[in-house]
Formats: sequence, structure tokens, C-alpha cells
Amino acid sequence: MRRTIAVLAGLVLALTGGACGGTAEPAAPTAPAERPAAGDHELTLRHGDVERTYLLHAPPGYDPGRPTALVIALHFFPGSGAGMRELTDLDARADRENFLVAYPDGRNGGFNALICCGSADDVGFLRTLTGHLVDTWRADPDRIYLTGISNGGDLSFRLAVEASGLFAAIGVVSGGYSGPLTEPDSYVPKRPVSVITFVGGQDRYAGIFHDGLRTWQRRLGCRPVAGRAPAAPAGLSRADARCADGSDMTVWSLPEMGHSWPGARSGQLAAPDAGITATDLIWEFFAAHPRRT
Repeated sequence: MRRTIAVLAGLVLALTGGACGGTAEPAAPTAPAERPAAGDHELTLRHGDVERTYLLHAPPGYDPGRPTALVIALHFFPGSGAGMRELTDLDARADRENFLVAYPDGRNGGFNALICCGSADDVGFLRTLTGHLVDTWRADPDRIYLTGISNGGDLSFRLAVEASGLFAAIGVVSGGYSGPLTEPDSYVPKRPVSVITFVGGQDRYAGIFHDGLRTWQRRLGCRPVAGRAPAAPAGLSRADARCADGSDMTVWSLPEMGHSWPGARSGQLAAPDAGITATDLIWEFFAAHPRRT
């Protein structure tokens, strides 16, 4: 059953007059309390005037008394949190590494990112959701990460800038840093946010994505770093850079891949034969990049 986060604001008494005096109406029942525990949860959270939905996976080793890393995964358009869960298989990795995974649903299948899709206050919603997961589920503020594909990848870049300091790193698959919001050179994170990203050479947006990455690196003063990781598999390339604010950037280029999630074996936009598995590489990057203070 979907559980709603609710706060009892007060108790209103309705009194009726008469010879025998007034009688109080019974208070309206409250929603069940949210109980952090291991397992899969279907939850809602009110942001502004809108009740938003999301899935949350807590691994078997989850302990609500200890801070736990959190990954928020943002779907493509049109899509859903359930579709993102199937595509990424992040739950399996979370069970091995003991971190939380949240899969928010965009309104009408999309997020208000840099190019599209919609007009919802998704930056505010993700801020609210993250704060709730820190306060209620003990997500570790120094190990909060964001990943997304396509529309969700675009929103990951937007949040890296507009919610600076909230996310330690982002993992962007088939998404980019482009659009009217990104035009001023001042549109960059004010605190370090490390980035790992994957671009398919057959993606019709590949040129836009690479242009955006060059702009990001120019604005943040990123410089190439060689010899930091094993060589990429044959036919693929990996480029690593260290930026002036101390953040890192890793760019994977996959010449034969389209608009897809590398290594995914099921779900829309899966690319099982890409040669690498984005889910594993993203988590390894996140684990090596807690929030810089």
C-alpha cells in the first residue's frame, strides 16, 4: 500500500448546542507512520501543492541507526521510477554495497530539466526529497549521489549547479549540459561536484553532449589526468580530468552505442553489448567521491 508522509497539524473540535451540551467530532485518522526498514517501499512526499511519488530500496543490511549512502536515480522521458529501477539494476548493487536507492517519478512522465520536459519545480522537489531521506532514513549527507539517463541526466546536471553542495557526484548517461539555462559562464556549481558520464557515438545528441562537456571543463578549469585508471576496453575510450575546484570528471565514449544505458540487460534503452556496465562504473566512481568540504 502506498504510504503518505503526513503531519497532523491540529485537532478541530466541532461542538453542537443543545440541552445536553456539545459533543466533539472524532479526529480524522492520520496516515501510517513511515517506518525506515530494509526492503522495497512505495512512498509519497508532498512538495508545494503536489503529492509526488517515488520508490525507495533499502538493502538487507540497512540499519536506520547508522548513516547510509544514497543514490537518487532519475528516469528518461517518458518514463517512471519503476522503469529506471528495471533499467539500471541498482538494487542488486545496493544490496552488495549497502546503500539506499530512490527512484522518483517525474510528473506526466518527465522532469523539468535543461531542455525539457514539463514545468514542475523538480529542483525543489529533489531538494525536499533528499532532505527527507537524510532526516528520516539517515542518508549520509556526505555520500548523496545523483544519476540519470536522457531527461534524468539533463536534470542531474541542472541539480549539480542549482543545488550545489547537496550532491557529492553525479552519473550522467546519454544526457547533457546544454540549453538556455547553461549559456552564462556563471552557470556552474559553487561547490565541487564530480561527474562521470557516458556518451554513445550513435546517439543523435552526441555532438551536443560533447560540446556541453567541453564547456563544463573550460568553465571549471579541468585539466586531463593520465594513468589514473585501467585502459578502456577495445573500441571504447575513457578520459579523466581534475578540475580547479578539486572535482573530477570521467568521460566514457562508446562509438557504437546509441541513446542507451551501457550494460543494461533489460528495460527500455538497454544496451547489453556496450562493452562496459554503467551501473557498476557509476557506483565505483561515487564510492571514491564523498562530498568535498
